[in-house]
Amino acid sequence: DEGISVVVAETAAIERGLVFANLVDFDSSFGHRNDPAGYAGALEAFDVRLPEILDALGDDDIAIITADHGNDPTTPSTDHSRERVPLLCAGAAVASGTDLGVRASFADCAATVGELLVVETTGPGQSFAPDLSSGD
Repeated sequence: DEGISVVVAETAAIERGLVFANLVDFDSSFGHRNDPAGYAGALEAFDVRLPEILDALGDDDIAIITADHGNDPTTPSTDHSRERVPLLCAGAAVASGTDLGVRASFADCAATVGELLVVETTGPGQSFAPDLSSGD
């Protein structure tokens, strides 16, 4: 909840820039503890607060929600797991129903953020920014 509150406050406070948050409890408190019920509860709590994040976005803002790795709390191991992670983008500037497909690399997020902030990037990622535009 604290991380989400900070995201909402910082998003509303800046005109241009990047607000980045790592909601680490999904990983450290539930994934690495093999606690699927706790993980599910955290997802439900996030879902309840997600409208606050979306409401804080300006007309040109884009929220990118993803994970940096899998961490399935139902596996026998407490290590990171290899399942695919979600990649969700939202905002008034994002076309409804946009399908970004399966990305080749997490580096695509970095390339996209770079393009959206008009920052030259030299990494291996491929921006998906052009795929987001609603054209409005």
